[in-house]
Amino acid sequence: MTEALATAAVGIGEAAPEVTLVDTHGTPVSLTGLRGAPVAVVFVPFAFSGTCTSELCELRDSIEDFEAAGVRLLVVSCDPMFTLRAWAEQEGFGFDLLSDFWPHGAAARAFGVFDERSGTALRGSFLLDADGVVRWSVVNPRGQARSLGEYRAALAAL
Repeated sequence: MTEALATAAVGIGEAAPEVTLVDTHGTPVSLTGLRGAPVAVVFVPFAFSGTCTSELCELRDSIEDFEAAGVRLLVVSCDPMFTLRAWAEQEGFGFDLLSDFWPHGAAARAFGVFDERSGTALRGSFLLDADGVVRWSVVNPRGQARSLGEYRAALAAL
């Protein structure tokens, strides 16, 4: 992680922050409201960027891994809702894309993955159990993609 982080990322065994974000149609999605089933929260810096698109296309093409584990996939970006909707439609993402646009980066800050210098989220992924407790996480700097193998290992361990 970089020194630009406001706080350290949420740790393993800690409760995930209580955040509510809007999806690509403006519908609020609350982590508290999703309790009872595991959730993967994946932060990305920019919609339509090469690395982010590549990562999410890989997740899209491997969504059955998440579904088999009963895990709901949520992708969070500081981009506006309408940008995320256009991106999801263009790429055929069948999972939720959530906007952390306003208050800008509030969810990324709560998870400890907001880069103050760029005003974007770092590449942070968090796997929450059914009680909202972080069971796995990884945080990569911008430009460094996350490994699908790491997701698969975390899902298998859940």
